[in-house]
Amino acid sequence: MQKQNYLVLIDAPKERIWKELWNDSSYRKWTAVFYEGSHAVTDWKEGSTVLFLNPDKDGMYSIIDKCIENELMSIKHIGIVKKGIEMPPDEESQKWAGSEEIYTLTEKDGKTELKVNVDVDEGYLEFFDNAFPKALAIVKELSEK
Repeated sequence: MQKQNYLVLIDAPKERIWKELWNDSSYRKWTAVFYEGSHAVTDWKEGSTVLFLNPDKDGMYSIIDKCIENELMSIKHIGIVKKGIEMPPDEESQKWAGSEEIYTLTEKDGKTELKVNVDVDEGYLEFFDNAFPKALAIVKELSEK
């Protein structure tokens, strides 16, 4: 795993950006960059499970490791979901189980820095380096409206 950092400065308060990140309709817009039809099934509360799914209900399941509203969302990835069912750990999922995705919002003078730290498997590095800046540009656009 390799730690990657992505950053965007947004001309909006952190409360507005938080809403765009985790509200179902806007979440679907910015995550479509990763996979069209991506969505999450969760309440976004600390300790809750998250199912990150495509339209076929395949994807991965994770846990909200830490949540400080309007400031920090830390997600720990656990395993694979097939047809909406959490699968037992296997050799493939063990390669990335425990990897993290951390979103941090820091506001100063009405502008907010959105920083994302992600553990990335080297095989997906190019994909994430291409997709994350596009996704964050969509979050910026939605938040600055």
